[in-house]
Amino acid sequence: MSIGLEVRLRRLLPPGGRRLFAVPMDHSVSMGPISGLEDLRAAAAALVRAGADLLIVTKGAVRQVAPELGPSTYLGVHLSASTELSPSPDRKIRVGSAGEAVRLGADLLSVQVNFGVEGEGAMLADLGAAVEEAHALGLPVLCMTYVKGARAASASELQHAARAAADLGADLVKVAYPGSPEALAALVRTTPVPVLLGGGLLLDDEHAALERIRRALDAGIAGLCAGRNLFQREPVGPFARAVADLVHGARSGPS
Repeated sequence: MSIGLEVRLRRLLPPGGRRLFAVPMDHSVSMGPISGLEDLRAAAAALVRAGADLLIVTKGAVRQVAPELGPSTYLGVHLSASTELSPSPDRKIRVGSAGEAVRLGADLLSVQVNFGVEGEGAMLADLGAAVEEAHALGLPVLCMTYVKGARAASASELQHAARAAADLGADLVKVAYPGSPEALAALVRTTPVPVLLGGGLLLDDEHAALERIRRALDAGIAGLCAGRNLFQREPVGPFARAVADLVHGARSGPS
């Protein structure tokens, strides 16, 4: 591991065990200016104030969020893209390079792989190339892993996807909730890099959302990587602050 890569990973996940609170905000490429992202800069400002550690955006959106990044807020640049206007929206294409992300000030590179769909092999190739480029520059790579299909992914399929992403060089892996704390603990145990739990679709019940996060932390995840569950709430701040306190160890919310 290069010194730069080691330093950046230590900042994102300090040795003392502080967990990472990441918020992906790249949805407007795939879904358009959805609720919560009409004003990306305002959403970023609210999340930074609430205690988010890492904001993940597309390369063009960096100019909007950069003015709101605090001294201890990290920037992730997401390089995978597709739109819901496409006949193959699950086929992600790499639309940038690690060097470009570094020039934009990134602390982390983000790539998405959708498993179980046509084009999976090309997405895995994109992940491998991104890892090679990023590691040469000392930049860690987050792989956002999804298992797509006509039915909900099973716990074993999510476990397979997470392990594949790690084995192809990703330094962190984001996964969907596999259905139970026990299944999540098994996934964490068999994935040799830190696992971040994705937030999924918006849950109206904040108590239930906080309880899921608490149980996931107990299962051993390295942090949370939630988007719509946060920025689509109005106002954004109170729930995001409760999540930040819980992820960072204040244990706010259900006990």
